[in-house]
Amino acid sequence: MSRLLLIVLLWVGSATVVWAQEPDSLRRDTIPKVATPKATDSLTLTPADTTAADTTAAETRRERRQREKREREAKEQAQTIFKDSARLALEAISVRPWKQSLMVPGWGQITNGGWWWLKVPVIYGGFVTAVLVFEFNNRYYHDILEEVQYRINNNHAVAPNTKYPNLPPGQQITDYMITAKDYYRRNRDLTILVTAGWWGLQAVEAYVTSMLKHRWDIGDDLTINVSPTLLPQPGSTWVYQPATIGLKVKMNF
Repeated sequence: MSRLLLIVLLWVGSATVVWAQEPDSLRRDTIPKVATPKATDSLTLTPADTTAADTTAAETRRERRQREKREREAKEQAQTIFKDSARLALEAISVRPWKQSLMVPGWGQITNGGWWWLKVPVIYGGFVTAVLVFEFNNRYYHDILEEVQYRINNNHAVAPNTKYPNLPPGQQITDYMITAKDYYRRNRDLTILVTAGWWGLQAVEAYVTSMLKHRWDIGDDLTINVSPTLLPQPGSTWVYQPATIGLKVKMNF
């Protein structure tokens, strides 16, 4: 009995699945087609109507361009910062010294005033030192270069007018002189870079001094005052804590 019931259930399930897989009775070709309007059925515009439509479109584009122009001008005007004549004169004074120092070293320091009588000799002392170091390295570089060229062309022999008579002939000495030649050449080139950096550094110093002088007031009173005082100690209402003697330091910037 149970086997028969199981067979009936399987048959019913199979029939249900097969019936569910059947295509829908509503096919695409049975849907009524809606007539699409033809191009000839559209509303035909007369030449006068076409001209009016073009004029309206042109005016709309013109108005849009004018509106965008007004918005752009308003944005630029909102970002513009208006400065009074005093502000502009103050900025010109604070910018002038570093430009002067780029043209002539020490000129900006003289314009700023203050300790210029000490800064200007230091600046030109640096340039004089750079010139002396450059001349020293350049002289030894050319002397050793001539000696090395003669030794290489003459089987490492000593040049007749050599400036280094204590150096014997030989390839080992020639290699040593080549290393020395490169050393002096490198120092000479570094001297040029250091001189350019010193030039820029004194211009930066002139700019910083002018900004501190004209834009920010750091004051001239940089004193330190030290005075004795009484320092109270933490306590309670039941225990008395006497004050101790201390020092009060006051610094003015």
